[in-house]
Amino acid sequence: MAASCGTESGESGGCCPPAEKGRIDWILWGCGSFVVLGYIGFLLLGHQPDSSLPWLGVMLHTSYEMVNAMWWGILTASFFVGLLGRIPRELVMSVLGRGGSKRGLFRATLAGLLLDLCNHGILMVAMKLYERGASIGQVMAFLIASPWNSLTLTLILIGLIGLKWTLLFIAASLLIAWISGWIFDRLVERGTLPVNPNQGEFQQVAFMPTLKSTWKAHDWSVPSLLKMFWQGFKESKMVLRWVFFGVVLIALVRAFVPEDSFGIWFGASFTGLLMTLLATTIIEVCSEGSSPIAADLFNRAAAPGNAFTFLMAGAATDYTEIMALQNTTRSWKIALFLPLITVPQVLLIGWLMNTSGV
Repeated sequence: MAASCGTESGESGGCCPPAEKGRIDWILWGCGSFVVLGYIGFLLLGHQPDSSLPWLGVMLHTSYEMVNAMWWGILTASFFVGLLGRIPRELVMSVLGRGGSKRGLFRATLAGLLLDLCNHGILMVAMKLYERGASIGQVMAFLIASPWNSLTLTLILIGLIGLKWTLLFIAASLLIAWISGWIFDRLVERGTLPVNPNQGEFQQVAFMPTLKSTWKAHDWSVPSLLKMFWQGFKESKMVLRWVFFGVVLIALVRAFVPEDSFGIWFGASFTGLLMTLLATTIIEVCSEGSSPIAADLFNRAAAPGNAFTFLMAGAATDYTEIMALQNTTRSWKIALFLPLITVPQVLLIGWLMNTSGV
């Protein structure tokens, strides 16, 4: 995010190098144009699978479907990013708790539980929390927990797989989020991973008095709120470029890789579990968009562990998240440790679900 490249006063610094003026971001504008043209193309032409170019219809439909699934999360996240820019760093960190502590991890995980955004929207907010000084563990716990505990996904999953399994999926994802955050913080303590350079000395502040003074210090008129939203949207360009790139990848995969054999190939076996992991790594979709595929694995393949793996590992191996983490933290190690730490836990829990016989 642009805001992570400087302080509130506009001074340079932080975790990102200065942007090169006049340089065109080809990934952002190229992939963004692809998505916009694909969306408009679908509105004009519709999905025509029996045309002379069936792959084109699939790609147009993918752009249309992904934009409809993600727009609300991106716009809402832009608002939260802009809002976080107005909140003092001390207040944000006071709410999250001390970085590296169990309580701080619990609060970050709980924040992810309560914030109803898709995984791409959550990613934008998580990167802003990194800029505000949250520990690597807190950022990861927030990022991992969020997509699987939103109200939207909860309601979708209840309708697809039932209340019992939905609650079990949520509990398992929260456990993975907390454990992963704890491991990340321990790796930072040992020097294996770099410390967040934005992280300062923890200071507990009086929440309500600080919030009231902050509220009075800012203009909350409609023009000011629109300006705040636009600022948050601009600060999210680094994430948006990878979101658009991810949509292009999804469109290509859907157009040229068949996926109608999921219920046959991905049974409740260890091989089926590994095949599911491979599929969810390749076929990246927003959390809500992946729910129907997971339900198909749950119902037709009778493999609840595979369904959980498809949902959870999809976020852990998400190309957009990995690249956004690398761009924000300036560390490939932090970005690549996301799947290294979370995927084994996901596979273990998925295997236990498959073998439980429930």
